[in-house]
Amino acid sequence: MNLTRRGVAATAGAATVAAAAVLMERTTELGGRWERTNFRGRRVHLRGGLAAGLGSAVAAALATGPGRPGETAGAVLATTAGGVFGLLDDLDPTPAATRGLRGHLRALAGGTVTTGAAKLFGISGCAVAAAALLTDGGRRGSSRPASLPVRMADVLASGALIAGTANLINLFDLRPGRGLKVTTLLAGPMLSQTGTTGNLAAAAGGVAAASMPSDLGERTMLGDTGANALGALLGSAAATHPRPGVRFVALGAVVTLILASEKVSFSAVIAKTPLLRAIDGWGRQP
Repeated sequence: MNLTRRGVAATAGAATVAAAAVLMERTTELGGRWERTNFRGRRVHLRGGLAAGLGSAVAAALATGPGRPGETAGAVLATTAGGVFGLLDDLDPTPAATRGLRGHLRALAGGTVTTGAAKLFGISGCAVAAAALLTDGGRRGSSRPASLPVRMADVLASGALIAGTANLINLFDLRPGRGLKVTTLLAGPMLSQTGTTGNLAAAAGGVAAASMPSDLGERTMLGDTGANALGALLGSAAATHPRPGVRFVALGAVVTLILASEKVSFSAVIAKTPLLRAIDGWGRQP
């Protein structure tokens, strides 16, 4: 287990978040396109998401081992795409009533390409390309790779896992710190894995930890920029897990939760469940 590499990745990601946040705090003010109102009516700044997006990309670049340019390129592509397309959606002036997955798809059916639709297809397409790089076209380092159809299915499933996780973290990020806590909880079990999976999970944990104080303090928020980038980093860790069964269970869970979010409010479920409510409220402003 390369503890040094994962330590460097986690530390670099956290340091980038902290440095970027300080720089942006000195150069930007609340107001205009960078300001949002959170669930309590407090004004928060999107610089937290920008910092998390940058930190995710830097951490991804340092998390993979030497001599693995494909894995490095794949992880960086996934996180960068998540951040860039998330930023596009964050800056979308479209009224909230026309937003959401169904709203964007209805608009697309009517001939209008919204930023949400661009994000959906942009992140998904880049996630598949990233999965191809991360898995070496589905070969996964095997000296006797599977048949082409099996490898293609592996790449598509891994891409769906990356894109789905990016979306899932964004769906959870409806309260201060919630998306970051979910990221930390999901990254934890993957730390036991050697190689790229554990390194990328540690990188996601480092970015989440550095983003937590400002997010919980309701000074900043992740927005789509930070949540999609961090989620893509976490999804990349899951997509490189050496056990196929774990990857497909993870994909099934992600898809199930995304579909459930169309019918069920995560916030309502958390509020009704004592343990989840306690975890969700940890560290948050009273």
